[in-house]
Amino acid sequence: MKKFFTDRFGLRVLLLCGGIGFLTACSVTEIQKVEPFNAHDTWVMLPFTNHSDTPEAGERAADIAETLFRSQRKVHVVKYRLPGDEQLLPEVNQQKMIDAAIKWGQQQSFHYGLGGSVQEWRYKSGLDGEPAVGVTLNVVDLNTGEVLWSASGSQTGWGRESVSGTGHKLIEELIDGLPLTE
Repeated sequence: MKKFFTDRFGLRVLLLCGGIGFLTACSVTEIQKVEPFNAHDTWVMLPFTNHSDTPEAGERAADIAETLFRSQRKVHVVKYRLPGDEQLLPEVNQQKMIDAAIKWGQQQSFHYGLGGSVQEWRYKSGLDGEPAVGVTLNVVDLNTGEVLWSASGSQTGWGRESVSGTGHKLIEELIDGLPLTE
């Protein structure tokens, strides 16, 4: 009688299970369950805070989120733009920038704001240099400032993938979890 691990069938089962376990370990998400939001309501894209070591990672993730929100969820969203001279350095105090965006959204009579933060946006060190991304999204009621929905996730890609591609996949999964009425 052959042992299970020396049997070709047993080896294939072991490799398949190990491969599936490995692939699912590359992504972790947590998406809050809430009542659906009205997709046809007024939405503004808020700035993302950047908690990563990568400069402008918040802007990159916000651009991807805005595009996916428009194209896949069919939501008309207006992006908040910094007022004044665009040659100025970006606001150092990120919370101050978000507060200004929320205040602007209130003045423009927007109902919801889609914002978030980036915890990680880089290539891991090592031989393969896999991309690693960590993002949080949230929907804010601009009238009250209350966070009504949030989702968070992290994902790593393969050595041949880009950080923005890995971020795109993660943000797409998070936005797919945002309940909207059509």
